[in-house]
Amino acid sequence: MKTGLRGTGAVYLREMLILKHRFFHHLASMMVLPFLYLVAFGTAMGGSAPLAGHSYLEFLLPGLIAMTCMTQSYGIATEINIARFYLHVFEEFQAAPISNAAHVLGEALSGMTRAALGVAVILLMGLAFSVRLHIGPYFLLAAALNAWVFASLGVLLAMLVRSHADQSMVSSFIITPMSFLGGTLFPLDRLPEWAQTLLSLLPLTHASHAIHADALGLPPEPMDFMILASAGALLFFLALRSVGQARD
Repeated sequence: MKTGLRGTGAVYLREMLILKHRFFHHLASMMVLPFLYLVAFGTAMGGSAPLAGHSYLEFLLPGLIAMTCMTQSYGIATEINIARFYLHVFEEFQAAPISNAAHVLGEALSGMTRAALGVAVILLMGLAFSVRLHIGPYFLLAAALNAWVFASLGVLLAMLVRSHADQSMVSSFIITPMSFLGGTLFPLDRLPEWAQTLLSLLPLTHASHAIHADALGLPPEPMDFMILASAGALLFFLALRSVGQARD
């Protein structure tokens, strides 16, 4: 047990040292896209597109939080790729007495930490745009589950791809479309029913819905949390297997 905790701590500490070294670079990257969305969409449409008693800007901010949670937690895949293909740190993990579970958990927690930092940045930006959201336990739980899902997905895919270029291609086909179609920038109930059914299969859709609900003072739907927890558990398990195969 203690060995596992030390292994997890070692992996997590390495990622946090990297984050500390590149802190202002990461901070700037976390701010650019949300700021552009807030200016281009929020300011332009903020007072003219009311949604269930809320302005579009009030709807947009929780969506950006869900999106940032996804992109920042999934971004751990880039650090894993660099460690595998350029720095060869993964070979050191292979030789070290660190279990697969400790490795995946350490990487997932570091991805979740990046996501938490991204959420804090979005909330502060919201204050600058005079948007104040309700931050309750369901909001925090939805954000944490969302980060866990995509951090686990990041570890899984980082272990499956064969090059850094492959990782970029995977992101283009999975993460980018989900960012726009997961209920982050517009309500999905304005789409045809077949599209709503299809998009309900995306974990970001349920994360966005749960975050929106608590942020705007609406009752949460337990199904959103059940789906996120199930997806997180499945992806974490698959990530464990992928690390074992990569070690072999």
